[in-house]
Amino acid sequence: MEDIDRLLELLGDKKDFLLNHVCKTVTKDQIQLPHPSFTDSFLQSNRNGQTIRSLTQLYNHGRLSGTGYLSILPVDQGIEHTAGSSFTPNPMYFDPENIVKLAMEAGCNAIASTMGTLALLSRKYAHKIPFVVKINHNELLTYPKKYDQIMFASVKDAWNMGAVAIGATVYFGSAESDRQIIEVSKAFEEAHNLGMATILWCYSRNNSFVKDNVDYNSAADITAQANYLGVSLQADIIKQKLPTSNGGFTAIGFGKTDPEMYTKLTSDHPIDLCRYQVLNCYAGRIGMINSGGESKGASDFKEAVQSAIINKRAGGSGIIMGRKAFQRPFNDGVKILNAVQDVYLAKVISIA
Repeated sequence: MEDIDRLLELLGDKKDFLLNHVCKTVTKDQIQLPHPSFTDSFLQSNRNGQTIRSLTQLYNHGRLSGTGYLSILPVDQGIEHTAGSSFTPNPMYFDPENIVKLAMEAGCNAIASTMGTLALLSRKYAHKIPFVVKINHNELLTYPKKYDQIMFASVKDAWNMGAVAIGATVYFGSAESDRQIIEVSKAFEEAHNLGMATILWCYSRNNSFVKDNVDYNSAADITAQANYLGVSLQADIIKQKLPTSNGGFTAIGFGKTDPEMYTKLTSDHPIDLCRYQVLNCYAGRIGMINSGGESKGASDFKEAVQSAIINKRAGGSGIIMGRKAFQRPFNDGVKILNAVQDVYLAKVISIA
């Protein structure tokens, strides 16, 4: 484990702000926190034994095994952002095997990628690291460009290759969200019947959610409600972006709100905003992992560690980080993934 004090120094003048904050909105005793036996909570649910075993495989693999936390490498950007833009910084990742090797070398809980990427290597690696097959994508080869998650793969194919889980995205708030909700709901039901876990990329996507140069697609209130819809679809794990604002419902003027949502349940502190996201995952009964975001170069390590601290102290279940890892040399990619994992392994970083 890397020297945690050295990592915390990356926070600079935000160190005290992030490490010593105490949540006085939703206190930690009001949510279920990650713990070594976290998957036992599903024993009370309708998930069958095979699905609970698959979830246990996810939580009990890699450097974070047995902690209740997750570190997942997601590489679906070859479709979502075009392969050229994603892999030009490091062309070795045009070869899918290097993607799997990165996740393994870094000690990740799982590798999440496209059907094509994982199917090509399933007989060699599916028994060595948990596979999460992303079954729908937003393809960018249409002009004028559009944003719509469409099915690229079947649940049965993912099961046949030995995957322990499927992943899917819903663009909540989009014109196509009704169809996506129906498709993903059916896919998650089939996955559970076959004994696989389910992970939902819970994204808000609507151009009208941008007002006065503020993008409320990542507002705490809107993303938290997306989380609540996601757990209602029986997602076993929610993937969400860290909130960058709040008050999206009131700024745009839609939905239903209570004034105390913004005073009693949240504040402007990033840990409190993240905790509101966790609260909407059935009070933490469904684990929430936050995304690592895009690669910006020199600031990546600082941002990655900061994101992990916010998620952990809020009561989240980990980080799913791709571009910050694979858009740099292989060894550096391993180091940044390990740095994030070290945050979750560090006992000095407590729940706020």
